[in-house]
Amino acid sequence: MKQQGDAQGDSMAELAADLSVGEVARRSGLAVSALHFYETRGLIASVRSAGNQRRYPRSVLRRVAVIKVAQRMGVPLAAIAEALQALPAGRTPTVADWRRLSERWREDLDERIRTLTSLRDQLDGCIGCGCLSLKVCPLRNAQDALAQEGPGPHF
Repeated sequence: MKQQGDAQGDSMAELAADLSVGEVARRSGLAVSALHFYETRGLIASVRSAGNQRRYPRSVLRRVAVIKVAQRMGVPLAAIAEALQALPAGRTPTVADWRRLSERWREDLDERIRTLTSLRDQLDGCIGCGCLSLKVCPLRNAQDALAQEGPGPHF
C-alpha cells in the first residue's frame, strides 16, 4: 500500500523521472537550441521545475525521433507539428501512430521523388551539351507560359 508522502517528496520523484534539456539533447543527438526551437513550434513540450528549469517527460525522446525521421524525409516542420497535434499530448507515439503519420507523408514523398527524377532526367541533356539551347531547353519558358504556376522555375 502506498503511503502518503509529502508534496515535496512526490514532486522530487516525478522530477527524477523527467529529463533535463541537456539530457534530452545528449540522448537525441540534437543541440539544446534545436530542442528550444522545437518547443516554440509546438512539436515538444516541457514543464518548469521549481528552479525554472525545463523538464521533459521521457516520451519526448520518441517524439524527437519521429520529428528527425520526418525531417529527413523532407516533411516541413509545420506538417510535422500538425500531425503530432493529432496525438494525445504527452503520449509516446506508438508503432500504429507512426504508420498513420508516415502514410500521411508517403504520397508527398512519392511526388517529390517523381519530380526530382524528372528534374534529373531533364537536366542530363543540358549538362551534357552545355548550350542551354533556347529551342530545346526545358528551362526556357517561352512567352512566360508558366506564369500561371506561380513564382520560381518550373519543369
